[in-house]
Amino acid sequence: MDKAVRTVASNRKAWHDYFVEETYEAGVELFGTEVKSIRRGGVSLRGAWCSIEGEELFVKGMQISPYEQGNIFNKDPLRPKRLLVHKQEIIKMLSTVKQKNHTIIPLSVYFKGSRVKISIGLCKGKKLYDKRQDIAERDAKRVADRAVKNFLR
Repeated sequence: MDKAVRTVASNRKAWHDYFVEETYEAGVELFGTEVKSIRRGGVSLRGAWCSIEGEELFVKGMQISPYEQGNIFNKDPLRPKRLLVHKQEIIKMLSTVKQKNHTIIPLSVYFKGSRVKISIGLCKGKKLYDKRQDIAERDAKRVADRAVKNFLR
């Protein structure tokens, strides 16, 4: 049975600054008030990254706004959150990060059923000329689509 997927936040800047070579789905270890805040859309992935410490994967820099009715149960908005990923995947990511000089970036936060999931990507940084090339391709596609639309009128 498929569970409904509802995207809460996405890191559009990551797609602009990096080549995303592989994506993984990870669960997140959160507290109740954090989940309630995410349901209201109080999450930001701007400037977030992932790091491997020991045999665990953490997301750092992801901000979850404090829940208004949370009082003493609210946690630090910028605390590192542990990601729940299989050990083999962590080992594979670690070897790629060390050998090929890649980085691990969170791409989106979403609900899959009632569970909070994060899509993380194994990314390689883009150079300035790569970004310019992507922008030129996008503009060319937009012009072509406009021409086809005007031609069909």
